[in-house]
Amino acid sequence: MTKTIHFCLAISTALAVWAAGFAALFASAPAAASSRIKDIVDVEHVRENQLIGYGLVVGLDGTGDRIQNSPFTEQALEAMLERLGINIRDAEQLRTQNLAAVTVTADLGAFARAGSRIDVTVSAMGDSRSLRGGTLLATPLLGLDGEVYAVAQGPLAMSAFDARGQAASVTRGVTNSARIAAGAIVEREIGFRLADASTLTLALKNPDFSTARRISGSINAAYPGAAQALDPATVELALPAGFAGSMVDLVGDVERLSVAIDSPARVVVDATSGTVVMGADVRVSPVAIAQGQLTIRVTERPVVSQPGPFNRGGGARTAVVPRTRVDVDDGAGRALATIDGSASLRDLVDGLNRLGVAPRDLVSILQALKAAGAMQADIVVI
Repeated sequence: MTKTIHFCLAISTALAVWAAGFAALFASAPAAASSRIKDIVDVEHVRENQLIGYGLVVGLDGTGDRIQNSPFTEQALEAMLERLGINIRDAEQLRTQNLAAVTVTADLGAFARAGSRIDVTVSAMGDSRSLRGGTLLATPLLGLDGEVYAVAQGPLAMSAFDARGQAASVTRGVTNSARIAAGAIVEREIGFRLADASTLTLALKNPDFSTARRISGSINAAYPGAAQALDPATVELALPAGFAGSMVDLVGDVERLSVAIDSPARVVVDATSGTVVMGADVRVSPVAIAQGQLTIRVTERPVVSQPGPFNRGGGARTAVVPRTRVDVDDGAGRALATIDGSASLRDLVDGLNRLGVAPRDLVSILQALKAAGAMQADIVVI
């Protein structure tokens, strides 16, 4: 039996892993990337609206809800049959497992018209094992205002499956969730006439003072007086004087303009998976760095002591004699490295890769750099 204990030691507050001899080829900041305005902003009122409904899936092969455990399924079945003129309230306890209560969700587009179709997602609410092969009955989809905006119905489609036997089972994916492509028909439109608007708001997906100012400047260069940056997240767009067209025409022209986006230096760390994402503007000041790792391995190899075949007196017995081996690796030979000048993202990644630093160790390293004031970036742990 082997027990391994790893101790990752932070040598000092300002210490972490690095590679010696960084080149100064990447000391200057990289040029900001350019993107279309349509890719970095959201237009006012041009968004999806979430819909939700409650329905029944029928036609399951014995994999539906157990009625005795799901009273809401029984009530929904009774209510549906009563609307069809069938009264089962005085009947005995239902035993069917061929139907399941589900929630139905969908996203209604900003300018979806009555009669058009949208996709829906169906998810089980009770203890059904699988929705495979089922059909969703007509289900009204409501908005947050309580109004019905669409009606969903149709056969469910899924790639997951669940096969069971008496001694084994095989499951791939989630069998309690499915989709219906174009499974809902829009019944009510969301009223908004973009062409009649005289002003419009552009909301930045990633708020930033520099980016908002550049968006305003790029629009005003093409249409003087058409844009004004109100805050890091908002740019107001107005019809410029003498523009021959509606707001739809202006938005169509503006969204094709390119802007050099900017963002703060930030390091995002997922402590659970060890994933680290660093922005291109992350800089590290001159600092001395090293990393040590202590590994203690304790190995137990018991040995059986067997008495001889002609043991006199019979006093000797078979016994287990312990044998223990302890190995210690203190990481000797790993040197302290220094960084001269401001190191860029590429310098950082190259140096850490050369020394074989694991992503999980990098979390402690980055936090030590930040605590020492050597990293000019925000660390976000998710």
